Amino acid sequence: MTLTGEYEPSPEKWVRDQVETYEATNGAEANTLPDHPEWPIVVITSRGAKSGKLRKNPVMRVEKDGVYAAVASKGGAPEHPAWYANFVAHPEVDLQDGAEKHTYRARVVEGDERAEWWERAVAVYSPYAEYAEKTDREIPVFVLERV
Repeated sequence: MTLTGEYEPSPEKWVRDQVETYEATNGAEANTLPDHPEWPIVVITSRGAKSGKLRKNPVMRVEKDGVYAAVASKGGAPEHPAWYANFVAHPEVDLQDGAEKHTYRARVVEGDERAEWWERAVAVYSPYAEYAEKTDREIPVFVLERV
């Protein structure tokens, strides 16, 4: 993994706790959404768009052939999650899937490619479809390809 710098943990306690446990156990624990063993997650480290500090977020595990998607849903809120701006400003991110840790380049996908990844994401985590109905924005989908 290549990102270096000062890490600033999330202000959300559940995010901090999940990331800490996931990393400490190489993904053997805290590897699903809390209370939902059917929904696996990965941990993505990005550089803050404004602060430049490292941020870590648990994100739904949407993967095909070693390529991952990160869906900027924020539960269907009217605005993007904070990490969206990080990915746009600094597209090189580190992703940990279990014990596997690698650097990826994130890019927003559109059109047919977005539709394909959106379908995969909804297949993994069905609430994404509900989130899309709750918001007027098109929920961005990033594809993460290994560097």
